[in-house]
Amino acid sequence: MSKIRANRIGEQMKKELGDIIGRKLKDPRVGFVTVTAVDVTGDLQQATVFITVLGDSEQKEATLGALIKATGFIRSEIGKRVRLRKTPELSFQFDESIEYGNKIERLLGDLNKE
Repeated sequence: MSKIRANRIGEQMKKELGDIIGRKLKDPRVGFVTVTAVDVTGDLQQATVFITVLGDSEQKEATLGALIKATGFIRSEIGKRVRLRKTPELSFQFDESIEYGNKIERLLGDLNKE
């Protein structure tokens, strides 16, 4: 498969995952989740979903646990919405890039004050 097709499918899955997690998932442990990226392998068998969660580390871990527990439901919903022969296996990871960017911005702000 081409990387372009994997990227297109990843973007479509990102949109659908945001809707599924925000509207369909009824688990109270799931807080305010944003799907930042979906990285799909070239053979379309696996997808890594990068998320950010608003809250402290306990809320983040609880949300990640709830998402992992609901992976089967989320995958079946993706299968209904995205037409593929086989729905990719999903794995969830925290996206640390936003926190890293905030840290860099804070450090640069401190340098400008000096």
